Amino acid sequence: MKTTPSFLLRNFVALALITIGLAGGSVQSFGGAYMSGQRFVATDYTSGTVNIVEANGKISWRHPAKESNDIWVLPGGTLLFVTGNGVKELDPKTGETKFRYDAGRNSVYATQRLSNGNTFIGVCSAQKLLEVAPSGKVVKTISLIPAGKKRKGGHGFMRNARVLKNGNYLVAHYGAREVVEYSPEGKEVWQFKSPTSVHSATRLANGNTLIMGADAGKPGLYEVTPEKKIVWQVTNDDLPGKPLRFVAGFHVLPNGNILVSNWLGHGQFKKAPHLLEITRAKEIVWTYNDHEQFRTISSVFVFDKNNKPLPGEGLH
Repeated sequence: MKTTPSFLLRNFVALALITIGLAGGSVQSFGGAYMSGQRFVATDYTSGTVNIVEANGKISWRHPAKESNDIWVLPGGTLLFVTGNGVKELDPKTGETKFRYDAGRNSVYATQRLSNGNTFIGVCSAQKLLEVAPSGKVVKTISLIPAGKKRKGGHGFMRNARVLKNGNYLVAHYGAREVVEYSPEGKEVWQFKSPTSVHSATRLANGNTLIMGADAGKPGLYEVTPEKKIVWQVTNDDLPGKPLRFVAGFHVLPNGNILVSNWLGHGQFKKAPHLLEITRAKEIVWTYNDHEQFRTISSVFVFDKNNKPLPGEGLH
């Protein structure tokens, strides 16, 4: 990539902002940013809240949600999010609960509303994937521990999981440092061993898989082909100030940039931006860094300009 004076200046400013913690402001934007003036929702895992953030970076709505790790804006304007041991759909305008599922003492880190109206739920500590009807009835259960498999269960079994367009499941196995695609019957059909622990993954339109690497190993973004070759990546080796701590949620934006949730737990409070918009050329063009309002942002979902869910591929 050719280095230009504007590129050097922008990254020098980015380094300075990361170093000083953006004192005096929570949002910083450089040229080419999609996130300038955008509203978004975000989960604060450590504080136990889900939040709507306005274009000026200030929280306009907040709701309790223990250890929330996944959130969606649905077409009707309701929010679907994880509540630590379950899932909830809430209308932020009225406060009405539209859907709820309680997994008991089991930890839940992933959810997704399906086209048939049911809700997909990844139950980590039970090592299961569920499909739940609007009534709350479980209509499908997939166990992810086949006979003879040595993958360790418990708290580190999985984080994010998604139902793919082909009906398969894509699961980030955090502790095992691998991403696995399962058939509708729960059979492994593709697997990638990651250079780092994995929090989230998505299947891109080009057939590749985009993986978010957490802090056990080298945190970063990794794009992997079906043949398991890394064809693009961003790590702290590519970014000024080495800002990546624990790469968690993400949102692939319409301009091709990637909005990253930089979870700041594990002793990293206040040490880096909560959110970064990163280009395919590996430039930081927008950051959100407000340590007064947030402790650890783990998941983010962007509104479009009509305050509806932002369309596009790559929803973590």
